[in-house]
Amino acid sequence: MALPDGAPAGAFDDLAALVGPGVELGLTGPLTDVPDGWAIGWAGDGVQMVAVGVDAQPDDEAVVLGAADVPEMLDLVDRTQPGPFRPRTVELGTYLGIRREGRLVAMAGERMRPPGWTEVSAVCTDPDHRGQGLAARLVRAVAHGVRERGDEAILHAASANEDAIRLYERLGFEVRRPVRFVVARTPEG
Repeated sequence: MALPDGAPAGAFDDLAALVGPGVELGLTGPLTDVPDGWAIGWAGDGVQMVAVGVDAQPDDEAVVLGAADVPEMLDLVDRTQPGPFRPRTVELGTYLGIRREGRLVAMAGERMRPPGWTEVSAVCTDPDHRGQGLAARLVRAVAHGVRERGDEAILHAASANEDAIRLYERLGFEVRRPVRFVVARTPEG
């Protein structure tokens, strides 16, 4: 979930009404605090990056991942920790993967889609297959699909993940703004 800069005081009430009581959700944006009654489970700083010079192109080895691939996707996420990814995240957009000897070793896909933009998400590579350029290839391929629809790619990275930020900058992304990531639970009642 995301809230706009300067969200009105009732925005959190509206959000809680939308998702229901006691629901854990991820928030991003300029926010630093949640109202009384909400519980913060985790918070961290990050950056939002925009594709300004990405050489977006399809990748012949990349395969579209779907519902049948979710167990492998969750396993890869568990081993690499790219950020939030749940069993139904694959339904938010196109996810691409690369397999080696039949095993999913790298993936990237689409998540949030504000008008005109699509977030590149869940970029991850199995530790045994890093250094082969798989993540870069998948980011370019996802960005290609995003541009084919007429959108532009954005992504988010943890501020502490300097290696990922350098990779994205080499690919043609620029930091647009700092963001705050918060995992919070709506009030119970």
